[in-house]
Formats: sequence, structure tokens, C-alpha cells
Amino acid sequence: MTTTDELYRPGLEGIIAGETAICTVEQGGLQYRGYDIAELAEQASFEECAYLLLLGELPTAAELLRFRNELNGFRALPGVVLDTVAAIPAGVPGMDVLRSTVSLVAHFDPITGDDRAARRARATRLLAVIPGLVAARLRLQAGQPLVEPEAGLSHAAQFWWQAFGRRPTELEERIINLTLILYAEHEFNASTFAARVCMSTLSDLYSATVAAIGTLKGPLHGGANEETAKLFQQFDSAEAAEQWVRGALARREKIMGFGHRVYREGDHRARILERFIEPLGREREATGHVAAYFAIKDAVWNAKRIHMNLDYPCGMVYLLLGLPLDVYTPLFVASRVSGWCAHAIEQVENNRLIRPRSRYIGPPKRKFVPLAQR
Repeated sequence: MTTTDELYRPGLEGIIAGETAICTVEQGGLQYRGYDIAELAEQASFEECAYLLLLGELPTAAELLRFRNELNGFRALPGVVLDTVAAIPAGVPGMDVLRSTVSLVAHFDPITGDDRAARRARATRLLAVIPGLVAARLRLQAGQPLVEPEAGLSHAAQFWWQAFGRRPTELEERIINLTLILYAEHEFNASTFAARVCMSTLSDLYSATVAAIGTLKGPLHGGANEETAKLFQQFDSAEAAEQWVRGALARREKIMGFGHRVYREGDHRARILERFIEPLGREREATGHVAAYFAIKDAVWNAKRIHMNLDYPCGMVYLLLGLPLDVYTPLFVASRVSGWCAHAIEQVENNRLIRPRSRYIGPPKRKFVPLAQR
């Protein structure tokens, strides 16, 4: 057996592909630069977490204020970008719209240079404009006028304001802030690795982000919370949900929102978010959907001993919040771009071109046969 054979793992499963100081994903917990996700989820704002990921430390009050002001300064979108969002056909998925418009935004970059400060400024700009792009598409799809950004709002509240034309309630803002924190970073997942591969060629931050968006679009990586929401919409009682699960398991159908490539003992993020489902369900008078949520979760565990992942409770909270399905994964991007940019910057500052080998399984060496003799 050759060394290449010994190291081969389909999907690179279990392969250490690089080093990072940004995040660690372990069975016992998830940490952003050494801070436990449970503490961040309980006590921090998304802006603090984004600052931590991008700059390495939690901000002081003065640093946080300056960071929020920088975000506000970048939020306005060029008119040609908004015109393009409006011109894209109505049936185009939100992730495709985001992929194209993030690329377009790059052409209007006001930041010069390519040093560390410039890269972090571009990361801040990407953080600022992506929620606005998502909100603009939502408004235009609904035939509603666009809403200008409003200074002084949190990142979570800013999205809600531009998407729905009103400030969120305290619970709405807290849940959006929480999901942004929980989705912000997750080590060498597929989209983050795609961003690092792109940046390892000495490409730019916008290109790395577009590569990551295209990767997240794939249903094996992003979109699971959309599928779980579609599932919950079918049931308004625990009994109906349980009956469906029994049939799905008998047919060996995959039930979205369960299992994880790394977490074998449960996704810590899912348990953090799940605490909000019952209070939100009571507020929205959706106790039947909530009962179905717990019935499906319990039935899968009892039959298969498979834990839920973050997408399972996220699908329910987004459904209860009334978010359109086509917004779910773009809102994931609005969060994860903080992690993508942190990784892209880390990659280029300690760079080696990512260029793995493959194991050839085609025909052995053979002679060329002229056309007349074939």
C-alpha cells in the first residue's frame, strides 16, 4: 500500500488540512478563539463575535462603538446594485441572487490597498452589505419599497428593519442575534475551506466569499433549515408528526436536521437555540407546530439514536418568526461571512497554495491510436 493510499479519505474526512487559531469544533464544545459558544450566545452581540473572529479579541466598549460605526458607514448599497437585484427574475433562488450581487458589490469597493487593515475593512464592508442585499431581495419580491438602513440599530435589528420596515420586538431581535452568533463560524466546513482554497491562490476577499456562497448553496452543506421548516409546515400535532416519522424511517428516507459530520454526541448550538422554541411558539400561537417539532426529534432519537443539529431548531424558529424560506440560507451567509473572512485573512497571512493530490483510478498508460485506425 502506498503512502497516497494510506492517506486517502473520501471527502477528506478526518484529514487535517491546515491550522487555525479562529475556531475549534470538538465533541465537548465549540469555541471561537477560545471563548465557549454557550457564553457568547448568552452574553454577546453578533457584532462582538464578528469583531472577535476578525481581530482576535473581544472589543472594548470604544472598539465596539467604532466597529458599529464602520458597519453603518458601509451599509448603503450602490444604486446599480439595487437595480440589478430588481432586474433578476422573480424565480431565481435567493442564494443565486446573493452570489451574483456580492460579486457586483466588489466593483464598487471604496477600500484601497491589500494589507491587513484593508482586508479587515473589506470584511467589515461584506458584513454590512450582505444583510441589505438579502433584505432588498425580500422587499422587491414582495412588491414593497426598499427601506434605507437606520443608524443606531444592532446588526440583527438592522436586517429586520430593512426586511420588514419595522423594528423587531425584543424576542425577535434576540433570536436573530442568537442565530447569527451560532452560525458565524465552524472551522473547516465546506464553504470555509472553499474560501481558503480561493484565497490561497492570492485571490481577493470578494472572490473568496463568492466561492463560499456557491459552496454553501449545495444542499449537502446549506439549506437544511429550509427543509426542516418545510417539514414542520406539514404538521400541527405530535400524533401526525410521529406517524410520518415512522413511515419515513421505514422507507429509509433521510430526515433533514439530524446528524453531523463532526458532532457524534449532539450539536451544542442546537441545544442553545432550542430553548427559545416554546416561548416563541406560545407568542405566535403555534403550539401544534412546536409539538410536532419535539415529536419528530424524540421519534428519531428513539429509533436511530441520532442527535439533531443546529438546522433543526433554526428551521422552526425562522418559521415561527415568519421569515420566507428563500431567506433562510442567505441569512446564514450574513452570519458566516464573518468566519469566512477571518479564515481567508488567516490563510493569506500564512499562505501556502492548497493543492492536494488525487489517486488515479483510470486506464493504465496506453498508446495513441490514429483516427483512421480507430
